Amino acid sequence: MAPKADPARRVVADNRKARFHYEITDTVEAGIALTGTEVKSLRGGKATIGEAYAGPSGDEFFLFNAYIPEYLEANRFNHETKRPRRLLLHRRQINKFLGATQREGYTVIPLKIYFNERGRAKVELGLGRGKKLHDKRETAKERDWQRDKARLMRDKG
Repeated sequence: MAPKADPARRVVADNRKARFHYEITDTVEAGIALTGTEVKSLRGGKATIGEAYAGPSGDEFFLFNAYIPEYLEANRFNHETKRPRRLLLHRRQINKFLGATQREGYTVIPLKIYFNERGRAKVELGLGRGKKLHDKRETAKERDWQRDKARLMRDKG
């Protein structure tokens, strides 16, 4: 059985395909600069980060192409749905990501958006390299074997 999720960490958006398409080597928690209507919309749980990625713009990191829908109860002061959002990282983390993306061919992918125990919106970023087709097939084969093995053990025991 899967372990229980941390009740203080409420996941709003999950990039489930990221671990299939990328080989994630390192993960980092980052804050995200949001407007008020974005936070209210996130609490509704309708965000999508399937096509999102993080990248540098100047000397800061931004989250690009993340979809946070408009807050329905807001009036004319609503936000843009796919605007770049600034990520709150330490300088050492930014330099690490910059070095990995520019020299080594890595990509920074958002894995989850969640609210921590203090109610702050956070993004879990993964530093990953794209998998080749044969690696994806191997991952799918391993996952199927684990599922079959668990089914056999359950039926036998």
